[in-house]
Amino acid sequence: QVQLVESGGGLVQAGGSLRLSCAASGNIFGINSMGWYRQAPGKQRELVATTNSASRANYADFVKGRFNISRERTTSTITVTLQMNSLQPEDTAVYYCYARNIVLNDDIWGQGTQVTISS
Repeated sequence: QVQLVESGGGLVQAGGSLRLSCAASGNIFGINSMGWYRQAPGKQRELVATTNSASRANYADFVKGRFNISRERTTSTITVTLQMNSLQPEDTAVYYCYARNIVLNDDIWGQGTQVTISS
């Protein structure tokens, strides 16, 4: 079983920055893609950024040039960090950490962390 522990998030003014981190532990063998999705009130959950085991990143168009995702692995954990810059009110959402286990064909989700950008 894989556990995802999220940290970061909070409230900042427009133009500010925040950093989100997500640490995966437990049975991390087989985890390939990890990253972040977000869901704003009344909207569907959408991809923000992911990175795979080769540290290849994939970004949604609306965050390119503003957000950066990085990945670090130890023998027992995988941590992905999302650095968010030039934040805008439309970035306000609950951000969910995501991990894909390709061996078990399973998607794992974190509990979510609130990001609020004031204008």
